[in-house]
Amino acid sequence: MPAAVYGLPPAGLAEVPEGALQLSPLIPGSDRLEDRAEASLDGLAMLAPPGTIERRFVLAHALRALRPGGRLTALAPKDKGGSRLARELRDLGCAPVDEPRRHHRICTLTRPEGELPLGAALAEGAPRHIENLALCTQPGIFSWDRIDPGTALLLSVLPTLSGSGADLGCGLGILARALLAAPAVTRLVLVDIDRRAVEMARRNVGDPRAEFRWADLRTPDAGLARLDFVVMNPPFHDGGAEDQALGQTFIRRAAESLRPGGALWLTANAHLPYEAVLRASFRGVAQRAAANGYKVYEATA
Repeated sequence: MPAAVYGLPPAGLAEVPEGALQLSPLIPGSDRLEDRAEASLDGLAMLAPPGTIERRFVLAHALRALRPGGRLTALAPKDKGGSRLARELRDLGCAPVDEPRRHHRICTLTRPEGELPLGAALAEGAPRHIENLALCTQPGIFSWDRIDPGTALLLSVLPTLSGSGADLGCGLGILARALLAAPAVTRLVLVDIDRRAVEMARRNVGDPRAEFRWADLRTPDAGLARLDFVVMNPPFHDGGAEDQALGQTFIRRAAESLRPGGALWLTANAHLPYEAVLRASFRGVAQRAAANGYKVYEATA
């Protein structure tokens, strides 16, 4: 039976066998933990997600996929769910050993024989339809149960666009649905690093002009070239820590993807220092809105 790893546990805190199957939805190309057959894994090391519903869902699927007697190592920073890991695993029918190390809590256990009480956690974290959003979504996706205020601000000022474009960091597809309401849009590429977001966007955006890519935009994509427009609400966290360079990379990738005269529409938190990289990457930059701690820029390639 294979061993697996979920996410990127810090070196020295969990043993990851060479050749372990990667199961994280945030690492493009990984296998799906949800698709693993019951009792099909010999061991699993997991950097547990910070969100409670998502974390319980992933832990439950890990226990479902482990064979009886298989070993689970689950860890998380103390302030990002680690302090609750042991209790959550006990609620799922296990008896973990809980160890503090390097600002993390590390729980190890052997998967017990017999059925475990996994049903509630599996159901709570599964994909669902939210009526007030009229969208399919899943806990763990960015802004999974509400429209992000930055996205709402961008939608309030976004003009009718045309031609071929991209939605970088597409999330659930909220911006894409608004863009594709314009008949003059001929093609829209939706890209996100989160497999679950791409899956939900595919459900939410039922339009033949849409293309979907599970990809890390820190890696160049030759398929994004000579676009007429790009829209984005770029992430600025990586692994739970603020990473302003991530949004700056999105801006540079947009500039590389646009034809001369193409337009970038960007929304971001007001404190993020994107102005310098916008001016270095584009011929023209103009702020189009600012409200409630967010800002919107239009930039011309």
